[in-house]
Amino acid sequence: MNKLSLIIKREYLAKVRNKSFVIMTFLSPILMVGMIVLIAYLTKVNDSQKRIVAVFNESDYFSTDFNTTERTSYVFFKGISLQAAKDSTLNLGFSGLLHIPNGNDLEEVTQNSFFYSKDAPSSFVLDRLENIFEERLRQRRLIDIGVSSEEFTTINDHFEINIATFTGEQNLKGINEMKAFVGGGFGYLIMMFIIIYGGFVMRSVIEEKTSRIIEVIISSVKPFQLMLGKIIGTSLAGITQFTIWIISASLLMFVIFLVSGIDLTGFSDQSAMSSSPMTSISPLPATSNTMQLYALEFLQIPWFLLISLFLVYFILGYLIYSSIYAAIGAAVDNETDTQQFIFPIILPLMLAIYVGFFSVFSNPHGPIAIAFSLFPFTSPIVMLMRLPGGIGEGGVPLWQIFTSIVLLIVTFIGIVWLAAKIYRVGILMYGKKPTYKELYKWLKY
Repeated sequence: MNKLSLIIKREYLAKVRNKSFVIMTFLSPILMVGMIVLIAYLTKVNDSQKRIVAVFNESDYFSTDFNTTERTSYVFFKGISLQAAKDSTLNLGFSGLLHIPNGNDLEEVTQNSFFYSKDAPSSFVLDRLENIFEERLRQRRLIDIGVSSEEFTTINDHFEINIATFTGEQNLKGINEMKAFVGGGFGYLIMMFIIIYGGFVMRSVIEEKTSRIIEVIISSVKPFQLMLGKIIGTSLAGITQFTIWIISASLLMFVIFLVSGIDLTGFSDQSAMSSSPMTSISPLPATSNTMQLYALEFLQIPWFLLISLFLVYFILGYLIYSSIYAAIGAAVDNETDTQQFIFPIILPLMLAIYVGFFSVFSNPHGPIAIAFSLFPFTSPIVMLMRLPGGIGEGGVPLWQIFTSIVLLIVTFIGIVWLAAKIYRVGILMYGKKPTYKELYKWLKY
């Protein structure tokens, strides 16, 4: 046991004292927050850019349909030829030219209309124009079958059904998707940490094997202890780095919110309202009140539980995959030879991300979501996608969490036992690329 603690200490200090580790520990949060701010700024700049569309309308229709908005302006050409309108649009650098020719009826006019542009047109511009045409065609067709303009306005009203819980509290659309995105973010972090720090373990074993230091080490330490010490030591280094990232990134984001004038306490008044069931439900318009309710739902996610279980699944998931990475490192002589073994390891992680998103989004309590949240190689990611809904009624049943954790522990012990057998033979094998068949034979020794 004393030897194991020494190995853990050695691996941990070797990682945290590394210059690149220290630099990236403090530089990464700045880069991540800076990237978020940059993306937000570029998105704002992109959205603030107004598109100008030229309209050459030769028909008796659409005289009042093209109204300038915050993102789109319309310039109207009259009394010129189509070629002159094209040349003017091109020379002035507009987004494009919409030509509406004259015709006998609306159907003929819309079918012969064209949108001209220098390059492939923006889907935003096309969607806006198509909606205008569709709306006018729908109105004309209904009027042709006897529907008046007033009746059309009533028919065309947008409808959103009121939703609420059985206790009478206001419910919102897209809450499951929002929670799945939150859990998916934690799951994605687990996947990235497994890939990064699992690779650290593998490279560490390869380096010691290549330098022949391993032959000296195993003369006094059992291969199982050495491998387990490497895995735990690197895991602790990863958790240390992750903790620093979370704290520093949170502080940076808070400072940015503070400087930009975003009021983080603006929802405190609404939180008091949500604590008691509502006696009556009224439709909510798409106003700031609705956004506040969405923010309240976000704040009501069980963050302490989610972060606590994230650490549990992170540690267990990492231990499982790091054991496999260590076994691969013991079986090969250099990183080039690891490529044939890496993809089968990454495949379950990718499967967990994509299947998790598809299944949890549509049905977080369905059989696919439950199965993948219990399967040890995917549960660290998929289970976290389900956990933002809470535990118990309406969330993840407690027995599923206990079952997934027990399966992770059992799987870890089993993989360590198998990996140790590969480790015992592989660390002394040089100059030969192992195959899956040979690895299977090593398990029998």
